[in-house]
Amino acid sequence: MIVTIVHVKVKREYIDDFIRATGINHEFSVKEPGNLRFDVLQKEDDPGRFALYEAYDNETAAAEHKKTTHYLTWKEIVAPWMEEPREGVRYRGLMP
Repeated sequence: MIVTIVHVKVKREYIDDFIRATGINHEFSVKEPGNLRFDVLQKEDDPGRFALYEAYDNETAAAEHKKTTHYLTWKEIVAPWMEEPREGVRYRGLMP
């Protein structure tokens, strides 16, 4: 299992827009072949901080996600709303 946790810091005035755009990305991502999870998390004490937890069966499925229209659209739309560049941290899922 390939897991990426994407850390995002969103400008306060764009938080609601980011949530809406990310919801669309989530809706399509969970339907992708090989997708196991696509969780969207918002930090409780800092609402501009988000983490996206993306889990795929294998490297091919994870790579294909980055070629999808919904991901590429999301990436372009949300980029100007970020206070700092997003950071994706890769993990190898061990359990479950």
